[in-house]
Amino acid sequence: MNSFGLYFALGRQHIADLNGVDHILFVTALCIRYLFADWKKLLLLITAFTIGHSITLALSVLNIIHFSTKWIEFLIPVTIIITAVSNLFVKKFAFKSKYPVIYFLAIFFGLIHGLGFSNYLKSLLGRGEFVVMKLLAFNIGLEIGQLLIVLAVLLLTFVCINLLKINRREYILFLSGGILGIAVNMALQRIPF
Repeated sequence: MNSFGLYFALGRQHIADLNGVDHILFVTALCIRYLFADWKKLLLLITAFTIGHSITLALSVLNIIHFSTKWIEFLIPVTIIITAVSNLFVKKFAFKSKYPVIYFLAIFFGLIHGLGFSNYLKSLLGRGEFVVMKLLAFNIGLEIGQLLIVLAVLLLTFVCINLLKINRREYILFLSGGILGIAVNMALQRIPF
């Protein structure tokens, strides 16, 4: 496998790694309020997260910024908590704002999530001349992996709301509550002080 393909696969695997369920929980919390009809908004939302993730991942891998791993590992579940809690306040499903607050949260939280994987990726990338290409491949793989998770969540939402006739608000509350409980537990286990 060539270098691009290797790092593309690493990016895709990173987002879907069950040992790092935090990314799956975050992406799920971001997209459970949307339906297939909202796919353009959802694509923009997930891309906003990837942009944030990519910025800090690149800055960290290139040794431009440095952050405490303990704090980043704590802040990642905090981002999930905030996103899940924001879902609890969704009552109307007409997302009319072109750039709702959740988009800016996705970019900001992506900045935090990007730092979470940077130490591991630094050791994989080394200091070779193709670092930027490897980083690009990783981020493209990450975006594809996230879109697969989004597709799975949209399918689950479709089945629950359209086929099982579960009330949409109750569905969001139930799933967000579960995500919230897991994220709170993760945050408590990772308190950095």
